[in-house]
Amino acid sequence: MLKTIFLFALLLPAAAQAACVCRCMNGENVPICQSTLDMPPLCPPKVCPLAPPSLPPLAAPTLPPLGTRDCTQQQVYNPATGRYEWRQICR
Repeated sequence: MLKTIFLFALLLPAAAQAACVCRCMNGENVPICQSTLDMPPLCPPKVCPLAPPSLPPLAAPTLPPLGTRDCTQQQVYNPATGRYEWRQICR
């Protein structure tokens, strides 16, 4: 009985945590990762909607996270809302 439960537990799919996603940013489909240690995926070519012209919001000066050199405000397309949103992107 224990073997059956153990085998069943191994076969159940685990919830996947996507650390990197492909998103439209400045008209291009690019990988955006949560950590510099994550391996960015190859993003397939995609037609991205044009970002509306606007000024980035003023951000308080902060130190970039470890493993990055600088952070900038970028417009990133949110497929859930169908709109571009300003996000802080660190590279």
